[in-house]
Amino acid sequence: MRRHLTLVARAAVLSTALCLATGAPAAPSNLPGPGVAWIAAAADAEVDAAFAQAKAEKKPLLLYWGAKWCPPCNQLKATLFNRQDFIAQGKNFVAVFVDGDLPGAQKLGSRFKVRGYPTVILMNADGVEITRLPGEADAPKVMALLQQGLAGGRPTKAVLADARAGKKLTANEWRALAMYSWDTDQDTLVPEAERPALLAQLAAACPPKETESSTRLLLKALGASDDGKGLKADAALRTRVTKLLADPVASRAQMETLVNDAADITRALTPDEGAERTKLVAGFDAALKRLQADATLSRADRMSALIARVDLARIEMPKDERQPKLDAALLKDVRDVVARDDREITDGYERQAVITSAAYLLGQAGLWTDSDALLKANLAKSHSPYYLMSQLGGNARKLGRTDDALRWYQEAFDKSEGPATRLQWGASYFSALVELAPQDAARIEKTAAQLFSEAAQDKGAFYERSARSLQRVGVKLVAWNAGGKQAAAVERLRAQLQGVCGKLDTSDAQRATCDALAKSLAVKPSA
Repeated sequence: MRRHLTLVARAAVLSTALCLATGAPAAPSNLPGPGVAWIAAAADAEVDAAFAQAKAEKKPLLLYWGAKWCPPCNQLKATLFNRQDFIAQGKNFVAVFVDGDLPGAQKLGSRFKVRGYPTVILMNADGVEITRLPGEADAPKVMALLQQGLAGGRPTKAVLADARAGKKLTANEWRALAMYSWDTDQDTLVPEAERPALLAQLAAACPPKETESSTRLLLKALGASDDGKGLKADAALRTRVTKLLADPVASRAQMETLVNDAADITRALTPDEGAERTKLVAGFDAALKRLQADATLSRADRMSALIARVDLARIEMPKDERQPKLDAALLKDVRDVVARDDREITDGYERQAVITSAAYLLGQAGLWTDSDALLKANLAKSHSPYYLMSQLGGNARKLGRTDDALRWYQEAFDKSEGPATRLQWGASYFSALVELAPQDAARIEKTAAQLFSEAAQDKGAFYERSARSLQRVGVKLVAWNAGGKQAAAVERLRAQLQGVCGKLDTSDAQRATCDALAKSLAVKPSA
């Protein structure tokens, strides 16, 4: 469900007092799960100590990078980290949790090339990556990949090199490539721009007898094949996918790829409207209905199957269509599933994962009133309500309700907690201000100044996610000042930022990032 969640609002918790005052349940523990000796780390020294422990105990190290508010992170907590087999395996690795909002965490993000929440990496005691686990996959599959790595599986980088060289791989090695978390690779194995072609190459090279792995690689290649990249559509590929969709066992085995990439796969196989696309969409919808009804899947996965059905129903519509005309039966299904899940979920982690996805689903179906109502009703039930507030802002913005949008974005920023999260939410609020209320110069300058002040208090403000948040602010300031219309305000902000940069050691990698941002704000003399 990762792809759907990145489309909704951005953005760790309200204070306990506020939670109690609103009748909200107490926030779940910030540790990833029970029964495993997680080590919370936010500095190089802490991670180095964990690696020393791993070496002394002759164990690999499992690093989990996440955030309290992140819906897919909460999904991992609800479906993987609490599993008895995961807990049992915990004695075989040193578990390290890096909360992206801890001081210094964003610097660690740079060290390990982790950007998206969640990212889960299995490494040997020397720090060599064995694999990145796919957070969006069905928990039993993730466990199988983890156990394979713990049993002495070779690093995926070495396996990939052999595959590209045409060397023979074992069944487990093909499985390692197929199940690798390509979405969180961060150019570790291959530059992102080259990924579609690589996946296509692997799909072609994987022996047909490795049915599940070859099919997964094929689907991943198709999902990455937009704009003619990767695999090219032909009748044989369409036939193969159509047969897969009709096979309940085979389609269940490829669940996460089918639900996350349904529309992209459909476009890759049928670039043009017509009978072929209609036939493929029908086959996809039938497979997705089965997955939606599959009680062996988590609620979040079943919700993702329903989201994919709505995506396919919208496939011929403009992407920004706000009032899609969908089949009445599908709309009823959407309402019924959302209402049932909202009524039945009792686990706080699961609620954060599923309800945010459900609100997105309702919006995609054009049920904006329902989406707003669901989010508002869950504010007091969420351990990170500002995430839902951002979604409310996004809903209002899409419907042209500018004042409501800005009010919700500001409230989300005001209520957000944690240095990286506050810069991320603040950047989102600031971007909305510049785009929706460019005339409100005082509010815009005040918000930018606040973000720069908060950055000055954050030891890792110019690393990774935090740096990108501040760079977004810089880009928006430059656009706002087009033609020098806001030269005085931007010059004041540049001077403030230079002061922040000046306090950073010149040997710190952050200094160059900060200086570059300040330089970008310099007012260009008029010709």
